[in-house]
Amino acid sequence: MARTLYTRTLFNAWLALALIIPALVSAHLIEVTAGKKECFFEDLHVHDKMTVTYQVGGGGHLDIDFWLADPDDRVLGKQIRQSTGSLSITAEKDGRHELCFSNQMSAVTDKMVSFNVHGVIYVSGDDVVAPVEREIRSLANGLAAVKDEQEYIVVRERTHRNTAESTNARVKWWSVLQAIVLFSVVAWQVYYLKSFFEIKRVI
Repeated sequence: MARTLYTRTLFNAWLALALIIPALVSAHLIEVTAGKKECFFEDLHVHDKMTVTYQVGGGGHLDIDFWLADPDDRVLGKQIRQSTGSLSITAEKDGRHELCFSNQMSAVTDKMVSFNVHGVIYVSGDDVVAPVEREIRSLANGLAAVKDEQEYIVVRERTHRNTAESTNARVKWWSVLQAIVLFSVVAWQVYYLKSFFEIKRVI
């Protein structure tokens, strides 16, 4: 009897893990062109949980508008002109939920956005594996948070590296321009001073 209970518990734990892992993390890197918006969809059931984290990695002031909407186009959460953010929802109805990134406030600059979608699939019914399943979900959420943090660090490192390289390029070309101006001034001075020592003869 004990062995059967242990086997059932182990099977249910693996089943819960198999249900959670496919929906854990989905990472994307997109370009949102100026004056446009990009929308994505997730099919959720009642009580499913979904979290979206994002980071603007390039373009303009590194800000973007973001919102989540349910199948009836009711906005469940919205963030305006943020460079990074996170929104979590619990589905109140079955259907296709929409998540959108909008760059409509910018008329010139395109934006690069890295975002992650992760969540927990709701499993109805209480049984002997409820504590195990709860721990698995907690671990899964912790792993998703760690992955989000790592991707955030990667995006920030890329942004800072691009800024540093751009600054170095500007310093290099400014130094080249200064050298050209300096040699030009020196050449003009030598020529001008040389003209004082020229002997002019009247024939």
